[in-house]
Amino acid sequence: MTATTDGSSGPAGPVAAAANEQTDITREAVDVTRAAARAAERSIEHLLGRQDAEGWWKGDLETNVTMDAEDLLLRQFLGIQDARITEAAGRFIRGEQRDDGAWATFYGGPGELSTTVEAYVALRLAGDRPDDPHMARASAWIRDRGGIAASRVFTRIWLALFGWWKWDDLPELPPELIFFPPWLPLNIYDFGCWARQTIVPLTVVSAKRPVRPAPFALDELHTDARTPNPVKPLAPATSWDGLFQRADKVLHAYHKVAPRRLRRVAMNAAARWIIERQENDGCWGGIQPPAVYSVIALHLLGYDLQHPVMRAGLESLDRFAVWREDGARMIEACQSPVWDTCLATIALADAGLAPDHPALVKAADWMLAEEIVRPGDWAVRRPRLAPGGWAFEFHNDNYPDIDDTAEVILALRRVRHPDPQRVDAAIVRGARWTVGMQSRNGAWAAFDADNTSAFPNRLPFCDFGEVIDPPSADVTAHVVEMLAHEGKAHHPCTRRGIEWLLAEQEPSGAWFGRWGVNYIYGTGSVVPALTAAGMPLTHPAIRRAVRWLESVQNDDGGWGEDLRSYREQKWIGHGESTASQTAWALLALLAAGGRESKMVERGVAWLAETQQADGSWDEPYFTGTGFPWDFSINYHLYRQVFPLTALGRYVHGEPFSDRAGSAPDNREGG
Repeated sequence: MTATTDGSSGPAGPVAAAANEQTDITREAVDVTRAAARAAERSIEHLLGRQDAEGWWKGDLETNVTMDAEDLLLRQFLGIQDARITEAAGRFIRGEQRDDGAWATFYGGPGELSTTVEAYVALRLAGDRPDDPHMARASAWIRDRGGIAASRVFTRIWLALFGWWKWDDLPELPPELIFFPPWLPLNIYDFGCWARQTIVPLTVVSAKRPVRPAPFALDELHTDARTPNPVKPLAPATSWDGLFQRADKVLHAYHKVAPRRLRRVAMNAAARWIIERQENDGCWGGIQPPAVYSVIALHLLGYDLQHPVMRAGLESLDRFAVWREDGARMIEACQSPVWDTCLATIALADAGLAPDHPALVKAADWMLAEEIVRPGDWAVRRPRLAPGGWAFEFHNDNYPDIDDTAEVILALRRVRHPDPQRVDAAIVRGARWTVGMQSRNGAWAAFDADNTSAFPNRLPFCDFGEVIDPPSADVTAHVVEMLAHEGKAHHPCTRRGIEWLLAEQEPSGAWFGRWGVNYIYGTGSVVPALTAAGMPLTHPAIRRAVRWLESVQNDDGGWGEDLRSYREQKWIGHGESTASQTAWALLALLAAGGRESKMVERGVAWLAETQQADGSWDEPYFTGTGFPWDFSINYHLYRQVFPLTALGRYVHGEPFSDRAGSAPDNREGG
């Protein structure tokens, strides 16, 4: 019996139908591959057009309006107000206000009290009146949520500088902390580097307790202006919170009787510590908050604004400003040229750009010049470790980080440089330093080794963000991936890192994302690392990760995860599709051997379909993380580099695929 023309009868009918279906699937796959190749070509052109003449890339680093508000408060405190800057900052802050009167910390997020308080005060400095409709909505929203008294400590410190809050009603932070040896709990090196750089200058501010004349009152921000700080009961004395609350009361008493000479010596020691860590560009740590507080602390200790240290510091803060076409001025919390450049290099190389292309060679030259070859604060815990690594920013020699170092090495290995010995020497130094920064548990943190003390988070002062730097899955994964590609997949330190990663996998199959949002970032980092290290694609950990990614794919074919996943389980793996998060999911699935799968095709198709005419992608959503939930980041280059990397690997295959099973190499970091 023969099949009918529609294949609906006879024994050959189902065979013919299956063949037609297979043909359709093959045709779809070919179409998706072509679309991916075209999208990659457009993206390459776009990204090449954004490279600086010196070889680096840098996208805007968008956070929230507290950066802009605190910049205006700093200028008010120092008496250096500028009408043009004030107007531009006010324009930006007003433009970020929600309809309910509040300000959020990320696009589409809920209003946040402390951010709203600081934005409101900044707009008052910019000339907005309390009875203006947008200001009245903001003050009502603040009062409904407890007023200034319910805001975080950092916000109330800014208000105390102008007498809007009492210093006695803030946690005490004595400058004598600078004398604590590294082995004593709560010494400054127990804090993560970002917290350490902020706390040291704030000990001076806390001791000096300055008050500048307030230009206006803020009674409208209290639930009851007659009692701005209602008494709160202490936690039980047997609890950690209760213990530290009572210790804070002791420190307040000590403030009144502290020996003047000892306090003066402590503040001078803090000043030396601050000045020694000022970078060549005048900033501190390449990030805005420590720079702001360092300028205030030194000013309180008698450094006038024309002193070279102060002048350089203030000039560095101006470089954090991004002026927009509408005249608004946005302050970046940090700048990310090294990170952006290594990620752009990886993306372009994986998308098929020739390894000796002038753009890649120029990027490699710039990255090589940014290598840090002197000790920093990390050497307190690793005093015998030779330096060699990269930081995140233009200038941050005190704080190279492990994540950037791993990714820079991965980027440099993709470039055919005219001086390969120079590249090899830098990579050997960076890999050796990275291995030496492994924590005792086998994993890697961002900046320090074994920065895991439980005490700093207990301090009443530390009510915002992360103040320690424990290992994370994403950083550990990037290190494992780098070491595997350096032929050290079987090195003992790599195996310990892999064991830690396997133990950290969630029951769902995902991994937590510390520095990116969130489980999609963690999973998108870990799976490529495990496969690069030679883990079989059939390994249960990899299959669980693939099943989880399949379960959270959006109906449109993309992936997205809202920042609220850091607090609410229902948001884990869920959110509007974004270019960067879709790319992270695809990087994991491609590494897991899923190129021919329908979900990968749908994800690639989504990237191709949502690409803009100029080869870029739009992404208003925040997919970067500073502190989980508390401080979120929109890296404006993420939406370009990660989709290009995913498209490139879809079209050209996995990079270094011939090196995954490299022979053991037991040389120490070499």
